[in-house]
Amino acid sequence: MDMPLLVSVVDDDESVREALPDLLKEFGFRVQAFSSAQEFLLSQYLDQTRCLILDVSMPGMSGPDLQKELALRRCLIPIIFITALGDADRRPYLMSQGAVECLMKPFSEAALLRALSAALPVH
Repeated sequence: MDMPLLVSVVDDDESVREALPDLLKEFGFRVQAFSSAQEFLLSQYLDQTRCLILDVSMPGMSGPDLQKELALRRCLIPIIFITALGDADRRPYLMSQGAVECLMKPFSEAALLRALSAALPVH
């Protein structure tokens, strides 16, 4: 039996780090949650992560900053951005930088599942 794909969640909001992994596990994924971009970069899960669900605005290194850092490291992990900020203006920029999707919080299970299907077409 194949091991489920690992989806990592990086969000400074504790409620998101608690709720989103439960939902992702229901979808059949393995999940690791991190409170900061730095914590994710230093983790043992960086190379195992097949999709990254990433908050746009976080203290320290932001989601877009992490996206740039991963690109510099040639670490090509599909990224789904999530944001509580109603700044739809950032979405085109984030998408142009290679994001699979940018979902506005709160987002529906269906929207998340569509984004995951786009990020992981073989799942």
